[in-house]
Amino acid sequence: MATLKDIRTRIKSIKSTQQVTKAMKMVSAAKLRRAQDSAILARPYAAKLKEMLGSLSARVDTTLNPLLSAREEVKKVLVVLITSDRGLCGAFSANIIKLAQKIVTEDFGDLHRAGKVEILCAGTKGNDFFRKRGYEIVKAYPGVFQNLHFSIAREIAEYVSQKYLEGEVDRVLVVYNEFKSVLAPTLKTEVLLPISPEKEAESESGNASDYIYEPSPASIIDVLVPKHLNTQLWGMMLESNAAEHAARMTAMDSATENAKELLRVLNISYNRARQAAITTELSEIVAGADALQGE
Repeated sequence: MATLKDIRTRIKSIKSTQQVTKAMKMVSAAKLRRAQDSAILARPYAAKLKEMLGSLSARVDTTLNPLLSAREEVKKVLVVLITSDRGLCGAFSANIIKLAQKIVTEDFGDLHRAGKVEILCAGTKGNDFFRKRGYEIVKAYPGVFQNLHFSIAREIAEYVSQKYLEGEVDRVLVVYNEFKSVLAPTLKTEVLLPISPEKEAESESGNASDYIYEPSPASIIDVLVPKHLNTQLWGMMLESNAAEHAARMTAMDSATENAKELLRVLNISYNRARQAAITTELSEIVAGADALQGE
């Protein structure tokens, strides 16, 4: 049975841990507000860019741009995995890593066994996991979320575009956490390349919007495609960053509540042990007094 000193030491340790988790929760809440605002502000631009690309692709031959042309047979795949750099955020990284591993080993199992599946890791957790297990990592960006910047997304977009244009890969997938709510992120898998523009929505009259493009739709597409890829990747990284802070805030809140409950149980145990010690001392005193009276 634990002594009173042991219980006091444990209570002191848990109180210190509770202060840390409470502070981390507050820090994550402040960071979440900024990250959430950035992710939400980036959505309209990305959506409008995708809409413009869909409108343009309906007016030109998409085979003129290689990034819009799907390969008949997928012989090699590149998976872009976006995870966190740090822990203490529950199962945030574990869930997305598990999904990426399933995609590599099951969805593209034959290609994986033939060494035709490559992984690009943005974030330390995913890089450490797959590197230790011998997966083929072609490029890694550990610590990217310590100083998140648009240039990283642009560099990744240029790298995967070059590999696709040179025929080194036939499909590029992005696996990431999309921020939906503070309670839980949404695991997402999206095909980055080849680009599949969404068809333009028709108006109430039944006709699609008619725009005048200068200099020409084909010329504008060549400019919009790189911008679209940059924006899509940047948006995914912002979504993952916001989802990470939300997961860490939730995890630290749970840890604080668990510490509170543990302190309650330990205080009860301490009071019981203290009462038992007092009772034992009183019994010894009474027994000693009775012994002296008997003499």
